[in-house]
This record gives sequence, C-alpha cells and structure tokens, in this order.
Amino acid sequence: MAGIVLDKLKKSYGGTEVLHGVNAEIADGEFVVIVGPSGCGKSTLLRMIAGLESVTEGEIRIGERVVNGLEPAQRDIAMVFQNYALYPHMSVRQNMAYGLKIRGLPKEEIDRRVEEAADILEIRDYLERKPRQLSGGQRQRVAMGRAIVRKPQVFLFDEPLSNLDAKLRVQMRLEIRRLQKRLGVTAVYVTHDQVEAMTLGDRLMVLNGGRSEQFGTPIELYERPQTTFVAGFIGSPAMNFLPATAEGGEVVLENGARLPGGTGAGRVRLGLRPEHLLADDGGPIRLQAILAEQLGASTLVHGTLEGTDSALVAALPGTRAVTEGEVLGFSVAPAQMHLFDGEGRRIG
Repeated sequence: MAGIVLDKLKKSYGGTEVLHGVNAEIADGEFVVIVGPSGCGKSTLLRMIAGLESVTEGEIRIGERVVNGLEPAQRDIAMVFQNYALYPHMSVRQNMAYGLKIRGLPKEEIDRRVEEAADILEIRDYLERKPRQLSGGQRQRVAMGRAIVRKPQVFLFDEPLSNLDAKLRVQMRLEIRRLQKRLGVTAVYVTHDQVEAMTLGDRLMVLNGGRSEQFGTPIELYERPQTTFVAGFIGSPAMNFLPATAEGGEVVLENGARLPGGTGAGRVRLGLRPEHLLADDGGPIRLQAILAEQLGASTLVHGTLEGTDSALVAALPGTRAVTEGEVLGFSVAPAQMHLFDGEGRRIG
C-alpha cells in the first residue's frame, strides 16, 4: 500500500485555472473524502491522481514515486466510477478478470483472485450473469470487485453511489468503508454529499472554487470550521449565519439581543447550528416561526430572528406543533457559537 502527496497542485484549461495550488498528505491506509459543490474541481483532482488529467503545475507522489509523467496503468491505482463502466457483453466473472487477463496473469491466479473478491463482496452467485441481469447495487459491487482483484496501492472512487436510491446508498457506503478497512488500502473518494463524506472519511478535504478550504477529520470540520463556506457546507441542517457585533465579551445581535461569549471586537458573522439552539422561553434568541418540518425524531422550525429579516432555523427534539408567527425563545452555549470576520474566516 502507499500514501499520496499532493504538492501545490494546479490545473488550467487554456487560460482558466480550475485548481489553485492544492496541498495534501494522505497516509498509507487512510480513507480521504474530497467533498464540495458541483464544479468545485473535485473530480478533476481525482482524475489527476489517476493520470486521466495532466498536471499543469505541482507534483503528485504515490508512495515514493512522482507519478506526474506516468500513464494510469503505471500508477498502481484502481478507479470505481459513477456509471460502473462494465462491459455489457461479458459476464461478471469476465468483467472482474479482464484487467488481470490483459496483464498476462496465469488463469489459476485470475480465478483465485476473482473468487476471493466475489466472496468478500458476496457476489459469488452472480459470477455467470451479465450486468443487465443485476441491480444497481450489485453492479456497483462488481465494479468494486474488478478494482479489488488488481490489488492496487490506491483505490479512487468518483461519486460511485450517486446513481443509487437513498436506502441503497446508505447500505453501500457502509460496505465500502468496511471493505476499505478490511483491505487496509489507501482510498480517495469524491462526493458532493456531505453526509456521505462525514460518515465515510477518516479526513475530509472541502473544495470550493478549486481551493482547499479545510482538510481535517469530520469532527474537526463540524466543531471548528475555519471558514463560513465549510461551516455552511458541513452539517445538516445547515448552520445559521446572523450579522452581529462582538464587544466586551458579548455578541450583540442586530435586534439588540446580547449573548455571553465571543472574542474580539467589531462586526462579525455569528454561526449557530440549528441543533445547538436550546429551547428556552426566556432565552435571548427569539425566533419568529414561519413553518415547521416534522421529521419524527426532531422538528425543524424555520423562521426569522425576531424584529429582523435574518433567516433562522432551530432543531427541536421530538414532534412539536408550531403556528405561523409564534415566537420561540432559545439560548446557546458560548462554546457552540462560531464567529467569522467579514471575509468569512474564523475568529478565535
């Protein structure tokens, strides 16, 4: 197995730069998820690691080798795509064996590897079927099996679950994580789904406009986001942002309400996660309700900060009937207040 180093990695198409000096060190056996909105450059970055896109500037190292000039087949990686990329005229066994056959491995070794992977993925019963006879989840297992048999140093996943329904995505992401841990292989996984990222990754890289906004563990990104972009992207429902002023160890909201805590002085953006707002009839944060979403285990109350037009969402445990125009009080622990400056960078 091998780690990966991305050193000042840039990518341009003509005069347009789409990746702006991305740096990362991915440890041997680590599962790293690259997450961000559509068009942020995450698939381009993955394709550069795979050798499917050239490097404009910077360096990619896999293990001890600089791989910038190497073809994909020379990088000892295996890639699993969104669309499975299976040969429709071949059986599952033939699809999984094809890459090994091209490399000239003995038939006995190919059969051993295919059957070992089929047992790991629980698809032995499907080995003689064609891809059209399989469900989406089964096809994705075959695509992973084709990667496993190659015994690569690195697995690369490009939004592999986006074609599956919600229930199957949950099941498959658990299987992918279990599989990666069992094999101990380094993995880089691209997704736009932050819940998928939080549950899969040892560490996450949040990309925004071709730049790495933050690279850390899921809990680090949730508890100490370094920018408003990361704060708003990680967490569901999304973080609230309210204009405020920091002064004298307090945060003063635009309606004059004062919250204890905070550092610095001057205009700030206050970030509050909906789940951290605690129902408190006398609390300083007053939410004027517009509507409520009953989710069973919790109720999301959407509204505005009383006396302002600033949107505010609170998550209440259990079911709660809320009428339009009702004003609810909340408090928040100082440790769960996030302050950002005018450029969206974390304060403190």
